[in-house]
Amino acid sequence: MEIWSVEHNLPPEVASHFGSLESVFSLDGTCVSRDRMSDVLCIDINGNTYFVKRYYHAGNIWRKLLCFPRVMIEWRNLKRFHQWQIPTAAMVAHGLQYKKRFFYRGAIVTAAIPKTQDLASIATEKPDLLRNRQWINNVSQQLADITRRLHQHSFAHNDLKWRNILVDQSGKVFIIDCPNGLLWIPPFLQHRIIKDLACLDKMAKYYLSRTQRLRFYLQYAQSARLSQADKLKIRKILAFFVGRE
Repeated sequence: MEIWSVEHNLPPEVASHFGSLESVFSLDGTCVSRDRMSDVLCIDINGNTYFVKRYYHAGNIWRKLLCFPRVMIEWRNLKRFHQWQIPTAAMVAHGLQYKKRFFYRGAIVTAAIPKTQDLASIATEKPDLLRNRQWINNVSQQLADITRRLHQHSFAHNDLKWRNILVDQSGKVFIIDCPNGLLWIPPFLQHRIIKDLACLDKMAKYYLSRTQRLRFYLQYAQSARLSQADKLKIRKILAFFVGRE
């Protein structure tokens, strides 16, 4: 069984590249990344760039048995982000194929977000931006709003690292690459919220001041000062990766 969906109103030359799962798996392009589970290609069509993520495995054994592969989670999360008005990449096509009732392969195609760079690259290649208080405060406020909105929907990204946060030339923030994000219920949600915030702070502690990191938390909490509950949460955030790095 094969499921494949292409967004409407695509130019013919774009639709011809991504018209079927078979055509997507026959594409050649610049390989951006590759691992045992998937690869990512960068494709240029008439001056527009697209990213093709092709999955060869469902993920862990439970996802395989439950027929709930990573590629499906990723495209569902992209749809959630659009529904929740969280800036992210536009999805062009997505789908998967089963053989003998088990996942065989799948893919998701997204349009590149023009003139963006991930926050981790900015930190190492453009350190002056991180010393620009206005730029940092703008990015911090947007990221705090996005993170809070995710958590208010009982959703945790589960890999909210700087490399998965894009910033364009105007300073607008986008969230990408979310094949592990899930909806959670208490008490598991609180642990996942702590993990998301700890992932954000993992690089922040090396590049931002304690005042800037505190300001981000207050923006996230929509509070002018820390409560006792906030102080407890911050201690858990700071301790989350201790001994794991």
